[in-house]
Amino acid sequence: MEFTVTNKAKTLTIVLIAIGVLFTSIGVAMAVGHDHFATRFLASGLINGFFFMALGLGALFFLALQYATETGWYASVKRVIEAIAGSLPYGMGFLGVILMVITFLDGAHIYSWMDPEMYTKGSHHYDEIIAGKRPYLNEVFFWIRTLVYFVTYFLFLRGFRKRSLLEDAVGGTELHFKNYKRGALFLVFFAVFSSTSAWDWLMSIDVHWYSTLFGWYTFAGMWCSAMVVLILVTLYLKSLGYLPNVNDSHIHDIGKWIFATSFLWSYLWFSQFMLIWFANIGEEVVYYMNRIENYKLLYFSMFFINFAFPMLILMSRDAKRNVRILTFVGLVILVGHWLDVFIMVSGGSMGPNASVGFMEVGMALLMAGVFIRIVLNNLTKAPLTPVNHPFLDESVHHEI
Repeated sequence: MEFTVTNKAKTLTIVLIAIGVLFTSIGVAMAVGHDHFATRFLASGLINGFFFMALGLGALFFLALQYATETGWYASVKRVIEAIAGSLPYGMGFLGVILMVITFLDGAHIYSWMDPEMYTKGSHHYDEIIAGKRPYLNEVFFWIRTLVYFVTYFLFLRGFRKRSLLEDAVGGTELHFKNYKRGALFLVFFAVFSSTSAWDWLMSIDVHWYSTLFGWYTFAGMWCSAMVVLILVTLYLKSLGYLPNVNDSHIHDIGKWIFATSFLWSYLWFSQFMLIWFANIGEEVVYYMNRIENYKLLYFSMFFINFAFPMLILMSRDAKRNVRILTFVGLVILVGHWLDVFIMVSGGSMGPNASVGFMEVGMALLMAGVFIRIVLNNLTKAPLTPVNHPFLDESVHHEI
């Protein structure tokens, strides 16, 4: 069945974009001329650029995971996953522009290691730690890594999509096994890149600090957020009469993924926090001291939202099959993980000067409107059911 974007959906995206532009403009007007305006504006761009890029990347990871494990149940929602993953090039484009502007402005007080004063001996702001990290944290190598991430993700995404559409036409298992091999290969690259890109784009904001768990922690938030978007889009399509092969068991499975990835994120959050707090080493605890002193309520509320909401509400089998509960919890979790990225970026770049205001909310709404429109348009470009998928029959008869 072919999908057509409804007028209501088009109106919703236009309204979100319009409100986003209005709020962002108000935020800019209120902040322009202040000492931290440029840093705040670019930090907001980095927050939203990374968050919405991560939604597409999380979907691409999940697609590759299903290929590599030869999962059968997901075939009925495969095109939804592909549509979400298809937003990735746009997310990478926006994030790339923000990173270029920050680089042009010598870090814009976001990446202090980009400021020549920090690593030039004899300068007033010389920092021995930053100078010692120059072999890795320098603009040329940073952009080489960033471009490698972007190109690798784009090539795998294009390959998966091309073979998926071709499979509809030719059938058989040859293309399936190619995707199986490419899926396993992608996971190898992603195992490294998901951590190193988190170091480059987020952890290096707090350049004196490091954590071996940070990459996995960031990945867990990305994965959970992508699963929430998957359930929201699937439920939306079901409400319009699409995806007839998707039953309560499929919905239950995605709900379990949200539940599981929420616990994974919470486990990594606590592991990172507990080990650093218990060791009480100055150069490690500074990360949390900064965030707890400046964002105590927001920081622990974010943890409560991302951990307690799924645990308390999605624990039962019935809750994972209830449309209203999944929609409500999903939207709350998305806000929680957006706040997580906000605190990661703003804590190191803005410190006590950061706040969630018109600029941050406006840019989030603007990006959300564009993201929704891209995903819906992607859904119109192919049949919602992959007719020749070798596991389609298993998916149609999936019951748990």
